Amino acid sequence: MDGFRRDQRGDTLAGASHVGEATFRICGVRWYKRRVSASSEHEDLPVLEGYLGHTFSDRALLSNAIRHRSYVNERAPHLPDNERLEFLGDAVLQLAVTHLLMESGVDLSEGTLSLLRSQIVSEAMLSKLAQQIELGRFLMLGRGEELSGGRHKPSLLADAYEAVFAALYRDAGFAAVLRVAKRLLAEEVQRVMLHRSLDYKSALQELLQAQKRSRPRYEVISTEGPDHERVFEVAVWLDSEELGRGRGRSKREAEHQAAQAALTLLPDRIASLGIH
Repeated sequence: MDGFRRDQRGDTLAGASHVGEATFRICGVRWYKRRVSASSEHEDLPVLEGYLGHTFSDRALLSNAIRHRSYVNERAPHLPDNERLEFLGDAVLQLAVTHLLMESGVDLSEGTLSLLRSQIVSEAMLSKLAQQIELGRFLMLGRGEELSGGRHKPSLLADAYEAVFAALYRDAGFAAVLRVAKRLLAEEVQRVMLHRSLDYKSALQELLQAQKRSRPRYEVISTEGPDHERVFEVAVWLDSEELGRGRGRSKREAEHQAAQAALTLLPDRIASLGIH
């Protein structure tokens, strides 16, 4: 565990004073971690900067990006947590990924581009990308969050990843964001584009989940024809908004067509639905 030190017996602090230290017991082992001061808070940040390929002019921004609210609540109520940066970082990452998709040179529809972007900025993908730069080891967490495995939680990792990109943006502008995005995300963008799914129902659900919206709901609107040649018409809804309709010889096929229609129409309805 980075930032912690123990001796070979695992029960005493090796070569350090006990003054000003907090003691934690994790899995039966006693760990000591120095209280984080304004200066010690930045000690490991050069390592994280190395992963990013960017040296911050204002390291307080990067420190803020990895400071979880549990840490603030327990140990540093005078410091801001990373939630505001997370909010900004969501938009910054969306724009950076959009640039990477547009620069790929592949001619894709707006609906497909929206789908691919939603997959790349999903919690699952961002937490995976965060693990690649060992972001969890740098997080400043409260004792409870530490003991519950917070350094490995996908939601915390994804949120912190967004916050780091917001810190990049505030420190050096969008050019720096795009440079780091190309360094860290370009390979994943290419992979998603090469293996893009034609499962429109899953694609629509992933897009809406990435925006923290409710699951799409499918409803049979009408049926036509005799039993052996029945045609179903299905509408797909987001809350009270109809997103699209489809027809097919089975409910499954009609739902698939409705999801495809929704993805095709979404670019024209993004503002009204509150989707990025």
